[in-house]
Amino acid sequence: MALVTIRLLVVDDDPLVRAGLALMLGGADDIAIVGEAADGSEVPALIAGVHPDVVLMDIRMPGVDGLTATERLRGRPGAPEVVVLTTFHADEQVLRAMRAGAAGFVLKDTPPADIVAAVRRVAAGDPVLSPAVTRQLMNRVAGAAPDDRTVRARARFGELAGREREVAVGVGRGQSNAEIAAALYLSVPTVKTQVSRILARLGFNNRVQIALLVHDAGFLDGDGTVR
Repeated sequence: MALVTIRLLVVDDDPLVRAGLALMLGGADDIAIVGEAADGSEVPALIAGVHPDVVLMDIRMPGVDGLTATERLRGRPGAPEVVVLTTFHADEQVLRAMRAGAAGFVLKDTPPADIVAAVRRVAAGDPVLSPAVTRQLMNRVAGAAPDDRTVRARARFGELAGREREVAVGVGRGQSNAEIAAALYLSVPTVKTQVSRILARLGFNNRVQIALLVHDAGFLDGDGTVR
């Protein structure tokens, strides 16, 4: 069976960081570094030219920062997945990037093997963010969700049908499709279909955004149970 190669674009304003990431990730036999950029302004042209599957995006750059670049990128059809590179766990820009469609984040001091694993997971369609980290990020950066945000989130959540709501809460808990299927007595293909419907109905592009909506709406407490 032929090995599937993940096409990766590395975006960071520090040439030493880019070189280190390229050396680290280029050593994986299933990852190919297809381009590098020092600023978010370079990303659109590179995307069109090298067609990456995943973009490893520094959040802080002096020109067009990673947040702006992520928002612009994920708003385009057929956009590659984005993993945000950051120095801090709790960073308002990281949270905004995830709301814009980033598939998660990794810290710059993350062990090399874990960064490689994160790229592989995102390429496979799995977000790189645990429910515990989501809650930590939201609690430390945003505090309790403002009333207007809660109202807006609940209004969006109300656009979902009954079964879609149950599946969305499962996503918010960080459950896999198999775990959601077992909890709701559904087949895994049915859950996958429901997740796709949720994404389409809400105009989202990944599971992280569903999870954040569930948290914003206040349907999960600190232990991940439905209120």
